[in-house]
Amino acid sequence: MRRALIILQIFIAALLTFSTHAARADAPRVIRVAFAGVGIGNRPFVGGSSLSVVHARGLLEEEFKKDNIKIEWSFFKGAGPAVNEAYANNLLDFALQGDLPSSIGRAGGLKTKLLAGVSTRQHTYLAVPSDSPISSLADLKGKKVALFKGTNLQLAVNKILAGSGLSERDLRILNMDNATAKAALATRDIDAAFGGYDLLTLQDQGIAKIVYTTKNDSPAYLRHAHLIVTEEFANKYPDVTKRVVKVVVQAAHWIAQNEANPAPIYQLWSKSGTPYANFKADQTGDSLKVRASPLFDEYLISRYKAAVADAKRFGLIRSTFDVDSWIDLRFLNAALKELNLEGYWPEFDANGKVKHPGRQ
Repeated sequence: MRRALIILQIFIAALLTFSTHAARADAPRVIRVAFAGVGIGNRPFVGGSSLSVVHARGLLEEEFKKDNIKIEWSFFKGAGPAVNEAYANNLLDFALQGDLPSSIGRAGGLKTKLLAGVSTRQHTYLAVPSDSPISSLADLKGKKVALFKGTNLQLAVNKILAGSGLSERDLRILNMDNATAKAALATRDIDAAFGGYDLLTLQDQGIAKIVYTTKNDSPAYLRHAHLIVTEEFANKYPDVTKRVVKVVVQAAHWIAQNEANPAPIYQLWSKSGTPYANFKADQTGDSLKVRASPLFDEYLISRYKAAVADAKRFGLIRSTFDVDSWIDLRFLNAALKELNLEGYWPEFDANGKVKHPGRQ
């Protein structure tokens, strides 16, 4: 009898051990998330997106605390190309990445899936030294111009230049990251620089002036960024993937709820070192709710299809691929349903016209 009891206890202990291991197999020990960028002075914070809110408010840490799953954040000064390299070396699970670098990665064989928008309809700015005679895109011919190659900025600039009858070959393009380009403008080592809202700081300081912006220009010139995941992670941990997307949707909802009084949003994003005023100026005239929308609606899908086609046209990728199968909406749709946010964000057709106005 005693021997039978011992055998039973051993069996139960083995069963419990097996169950524990099985449970752990359904969830990772760590979730590795990256930003394709760094803050001012290389600080580990990037503003301007719903994922920025997730990071700043510790929302993923809170979501997975009860599961003892660690969240590991990475910030890449090398932006999108550096994220692709990390993916190639199996060092990341999720990332905020732009349309061009993720397209380059996918075309190059990286097995990834697009999950949700996190910072869409981004603007591009052209800055020149404050006393420069350059006043338009046409004046850039033959000039030394900084451009961060391999990022979604490069694709946008190629389209912007083409709209003025120019190409990269007409300019003396210098590949510089954001910090290097701003320093080169300040020392007048270059004639101009293309970049994002961080260039507005130089204008505020009187170092440079903005002579072109995509504001009030063709919507085809806008840049887009998304949440991306490896196919391996999404297939192995579908429930965890859904929860990550759910947290991003919650952050986007928080941004939308604060749209009328956006001070808390800009204050949070300014932890990146980019001034509050720059975010305010960049967002003026746009809807924060729309720009932070997680939806891959007809408009955004059409923009990604155009991005792949344009990247091929400009020689930035060698071959195209099917965009529809690249976008995986299962997790986003499940999160929207769980949070009762179906129909909350406006939806746009492929031409950018409102198809569904959304709700409060």
